[in-house]
Amino acid sequence: MLSVFTRHSSECKYNGDRTYRRCNCPKWIGGQVNKEYFRKSACTRQWGEAEELRLKLEDAVVKGLPPFGPAPTESLALVASPQVEPPSLESPHGEVLPPRPKKPRVTVDSAVHAYISDARSRGLGEDTLRKLETIFRKQFLVWCGVQGFVFIDEIDLDVLRRFRSTWKDAPLSGQKKQNRIIGFFWACMRRGYIKENPILGLGKIKVVHVPTDYFPRDEFQNILDAISLYGDPRGGFIPLEDLRARLRAMTLLMRWSGLRIRDAITLERHRIQGDSLLLYQAKTGTPAYVPLPPYLVQALENLPPSPKPNPRYFFWSGNGKPKSAVADLQRSYRRLFELADIRRPDGERKRCHPHMFRDTFAVEMLLAGVPIDQVSLLLGHASVKVTEKSYAPFVKARQLQLQESVRNAWLVGQAPEPDPTPDPKKTSAKAPRSVDPKAGWQLIRSVHRPGVTGDEHRHIAPYDSGRAHKPDSNSRPSSGRIARINDR
Repeated sequence: MLSVFTRHSSECKYNGDRTYRRCNCPKWIGGQVNKEYFRKSACTRQWGEAEELRLKLEDAVVKGLPPFGPAPTESLALVASPQVEPPSLESPHGEVLPPRPKKPRVTVDSAVHAYISDARSRGLGEDTLRKLETIFRKQFLVWCGVQGFVFIDEIDLDVLRRFRSTWKDAPLSGQKKQNRIIGFFWACMRRGYIKENPILGLGKIKVVHVPTDYFPRDEFQNILDAISLYGDPRGGFIPLEDLRARLRAMTLLMRWSGLRIRDAITLERHRIQGDSLLLYQAKTGTPAYVPLPPYLVQALENLPPSPKPNPRYFFWSGNGKPKSAVADLQRSYRRLFELADIRRPDGERKRCHPHMFRDTFAVEMLLAGVPIDQVSLLLGHASVKVTEKSYAPFVKARQLQLQESVRNAWLVGQAPEPDPTPDPKKTSAKAPRSVDPKAGWQLIRSVHRPGVTGDEHRHIAPYDSGRAHKPDSNSRPSSGRIARINDR
């Protein structure tokens, strides 16, 4: 009845064989259904996945389910429940008003079309619209058709859980997809398509937050040194030295400006004014500038031209989409990071990507003591909370406050420190201890400090940082066991 076939591209060498399975061309399903030819894309390039969809479609043909017949709920409603006219209403003046027409049910296809059309009218970016098309048209709508759901009010919590179980996304990608589906059902509820929101009972997807990584100065220098080894000695469209000069200028630009890779590629020449880069226009109309190192400004001024130079941009030719240029540059950086061979202390290769240059810009600013609200403005974040989510551990002022708070906690309950040079005549052998020996938190481990003469195993109180950095020549070496702090 139904069969899987391959729609080969014009460049495929198996173009004449529709039953060939192993090429990367799209797979389709077709055949005679109810004396009519049926054809549908399997939305995959794998023959096995297309066969699974074919079996589901054949089962739908036998049971009369969509897309080959009416939905079961609709047919039962037409047979079992007669049409009841709504009661007539009366106006405030006593006139009898005609009954209100019953609102028709909304299909899943109509709800998806209305939601994407509204997103397009709000001026969302092309990347966002493409993701919405993929999630709702190519995934959710197709899955509902295979499962036999026609109307949007048929989607309940169990249906959404079944749909989520088919995802193969990573936790972070799945969390973002679920947030978009939540927005879709809230929009359906505001439009009156559904009375209750089925998404409310859907649990959150757990995402393990990975701390932001960056390039310290030695690793960044290794990357710059690896640029001299980059490229094929046989040459290409661009001379080898020009290619390395453009890659070096791009690396320095992302490191010292904090621009994303796409913003750096599409950087326009007029935004460089003197030694400063115009980042964006704030809501008040005041331009925000970030100064650039002199050698970076000179590298941009002397940048070698590309095969198709554009006088408007530094790096981009202006042809095609910026996404294609970003993909080409990301491939170049993957080869560059392999040449740099940056490794962690345990010998494992460090995972590197171009966005870490932006992270390096933010982290170095925060470690230098720049307030996080200013760093947020330089990064162009919509809120300081976005900056805190990624870079809060690197805020220097916050770290200093935490260290000071811990040191102050050490002093709680402590007696005043005794005089370092007590009078031996006034000191009694049976003098009471100034510190309660039963206080368990006063037990500390001996600190092994090699390289300090006569003070290798001193017992230093946690709050006595001055004595830790200035060892006393009269102190005696300890046995290295756990000891109590006594003021003798």
